[in-house]
Amino acid sequence: MTLGIILVGVVVLLILVGIGVYVSSTSERGMMEERLGKYLEEDQPQKSKRGDKSSTLLTEWVNRRVEKSSWGENLSRSLARADLKFKPGEFIAFIFIIAISLGGLAWFIGGTDPTAKAVSGIIGLVLGIAIPIFYVRSQQGRRLGKFNNQLGDMLNLMVNGLRAGYSTMQAMEAISKELPAPINEEFRRVVQEMQLGIPMDKALDNLLRRIPSEDLDFVITSINVQREVGGPLAEILDTIAYTIRERVRIKGEIKVMTSQVRASGTLLSAIPFAIFVIIWFINQDYMMEFFNNPLCGGIAIGVGVLMIIMGYFVMMKIADIEV
Repeated sequence: MTLGIILVGVVVLLILVGIGVYVSSTSERGMMEERLGKYLEEDQPQKSKRGDKSSTLLTEWVNRRVEKSSWGENLSRSLARADLKFKPGEFIAFIFIIAISLGGLAWFIGGTDPTAKAVSGIIGLVLGIAIPIFYVRSQQGRRLGKFNNQLGDMLNLMVNGLRAGYSTMQAMEAISKELPAPINEEFRRVVQEMQLGIPMDKALDNLLRRIPSEDLDFVITSINVQREVGGPLAEILDTIAYTIRERVRIKGEIKVMTSQVRASGTLLSAIPFAIFVIIWFINQDYMMEFFNNPLCGGIAIGVGVLMIIMGYFVMMKIADIEV
C-alpha cells in the first residue's frame, strides 16, 4: 500500500513538473508582449482580454493581487533575472502545488504516529517551498555569470561596429544577432524597447534592473555620460573592455582559489539537514526523541540550526573577495 502511494505521488510530481515546463516554454512570446505592452497604452485592453481568455480566473485573480504588492514586483524582477517565463501569480501557484504534493506525500509515508505524520508533512512542505526558490536563485547566479563572461566580447563587437560607422543602436542590434544567449536576448529587448520609442537611457536602466552587474553598470554609465557630454565612445568602450576583461580574469582566478571553501561551506551546511530527513524516514523512533521532550529537543534543534547557519555565512564571507 505504501509503495503504491509513493508511486502515485511520484507520478503526480512528474505531471506537475511537465506542466510547469510546458507553461515556461509556451508563454515566452506572451510574456515578452506583455512586458513590452505596458509602454503601448493603445494595446493594453487587447492584451488584457487575451490574457483573460488564455488564463484561468483563479490565476488572474492571484496575479492581480500579487502584482499590486511590493514583494510581487520583486518576485517578478527575480523571475525575469532568472529568465523564467512565469508570472508572479503562476509561480506562487506552482510553489503551492509542489509544497502540497510533497507535504501530502511525506504525510502518507510518515508512519502511523500523529506527531510523526505531522512532522513529516511539515518537512515535505518546507522542501516544496525551498526547492523552487533555490532553483530561481541558482538560475539568477548562473545567468549573471554567463552575462559577465560575455561582456568583454560584447564590448569588442560594439567598439568594432562604432568604428565601422554604426550608430549605438545599430551596434546593439548587431550584438543581439551575433552573440549567444543570454546577452543577445537582453540586448534584443533593449533594441525592441528603443524601437517602441523608449529613450536609450531608460532602456539601459531597464537592462540594468534585469541584470544587476557591476560591470554592466560601469558600461551603461559611460554610455550615458558620453551621450550627454560627447566624446569618442569607441575609445571609451575599448578602455572599459580591457578593464572588464581583467576583472573577469581576476574574478575567475579568485573563484578557483576559493572554490574549496565555498564547496565545503555548502556541503557541510547541507549534510546535517539531509541526514536529519533521511534518518527521520528510516528510523522515526530514534528521531522522535527530539519531540518526546519538546523543550530539550527544540533547544537542541534550534542551537544546531543556528550554528549551521552562522558557520555557512562565515565561510561564504571568507570566500567573498571583492575585486
